[in-house]
Amino acid sequence: MEHFDVLVVGAGLSGIGAAYRLQTRCPDRTYAVLEARDALGGTWDLFRYPGVRSDSDMFTLGFPFHPWKAAKAIADGPSILDYLHETASTYGIDKHIRFGQRVVHASWSSSDALWTVETGDSLYTCSFLYVCSGYYDYDSGYVVDFPGQSSFEGRIVHPQHWPADLDYTGQRVVVIGSGATAVTLVPAMAGAAEHVTMLQRTPSYVASRPARDAFSDRLRAVLPENLAHRVIRGKNVAVSTALYSAFRKWPAHAAWLLNAGVARELPESIPVDPHFTPQYKPWDQRLCLVPDADLFKALRDGSASVVTDEIVRFTPTGLLLRSGAELDADLVVTATGLRMVALGNIKVTVDGRPVEPHDTFVYKGMMLSGVPNLAWCIGYTNNSWTLRSDLTSQYVCRLLNHLTATGTRICVPEVDPAEYDAPPRPVVDLSSGYIRRAAAILPRQGSQGPWRLRQNYPRDLVTLRFGAVEDGVMQFVA
Repeated sequence: MEHFDVLVVGAGLSGIGAAYRLQTRCPDRTYAVLEARDALGGTWDLFRYPGVRSDSDMFTLGFPFHPWKAAKAIADGPSILDYLHETASTYGIDKHIRFGQRVVHASWSSSDALWTVETGDSLYTCSFLYVCSGYYDYDSGYVVDFPGQSSFEGRIVHPQHWPADLDYTGQRVVVIGSGATAVTLVPAMAGAAEHVTMLQRTPSYVASRPARDAFSDRLRAVLPENLAHRVIRGKNVAVSTALYSAFRKWPAHAAWLLNAGVARELPESIPVDPHFTPQYKPWDQRLCLVPDADLFKALRDGSASVVTDEIVRFTPTGLLLRSGAELDADLVVTATGLRMVALGNIKVTVDGRPVEPHDTFVYKGMMLSGVPNLAWCIGYTNNSWTLRSDLTSQYVCRLLNHLTATGTRICVPEVDPAEYDAPPRPVVDLSSGYIRRAAAILPRQGSQGPWRLRQNYPRDLVTLRFGAVEDGVMQFVA
């Protein structure tokens, strides 16, 4: 059994960032990164479907301590994976990763002030457990059991498990879905397939932006790399924060603006309503990004189309829709969403008591009420994931250093739910289907104070970087 001061779970974007912060801000503490898979990269190593890319700019999705150097601000998956490998190698983080170590159980002992962490074949102990595996289920996506699927004579594929040998050249492809994965897949497949149809039950808000940032290109040409990166990152944070605030304050104006932008890109044969006019307000669900208008180009040149309808059943040759129309298909891609899990599906016990994440409240967007010396790293939904995950890692380091400075071993946030005057909400507070489906398992957030997860990077920056660690809620025990 090996002991480390800190165990990080997950070697993706969050875990690599956490490792860097630990070794630079808590250099006296030992750490290891436990990765369930046989490669680092997390999401960017798992997803291999055509066109996989970021939907946030890389100047904010990338690490603040390791500037993104590539030309495209909206980058493809392989480029992001290369960047993660480069970062881990540059800072020696890769030497701390233990591959093939899926954490299945973590038990806390208050008398020993230790976590005992079990993987499939190993045992570890640690003083602090930092779960950086996000909130998606890496084993399986959300699969809808459509009627008649077994009768379909073609192939059905989920994007999360894209076969390496899949050749769709010259095939009729139907992509079921309207979210980020669907709007990525359709233009990426349109060039090789005979035709690609995006079949959606309900539409999403879609916005187009250039994959390259002209302002950033000009700035990087005249300023030193690190200074240019800081200026670009700051500009992008300010713009995205202001837009989100404006969209939430004036949703009707925001909807008109988004619909007007789509209307300018669509061919006359495809109306904005119903295909790109959702019934929810902007940012009730995550906005879908279309770099360089690639989706609209495919719709204009006829290599792709969009259908808004409901599936009655699969047929041997395709799909029968509620309207009575039939879609012929050789390949159906079910971009029907992801499954969410809490704490990487790790079974957690505290002094022998099982912890149900849904029964806990999230403190400062990272720790669970009543659970000592454990943090869960999650990112923003309205901005780049890394903006929030890096703030969380920096705060964890502040907390660890405070324990050392005060001679204490245990920190645990305690909450009294009775003090709230509003019903609790899931920690991820959007109306998207995959979040609604997970509401019964996710930790909850309150309506105020440290129990509310704000989608506001500037405010969180001040609170987590400079706010008091001893706030009357976090309890410290020697």
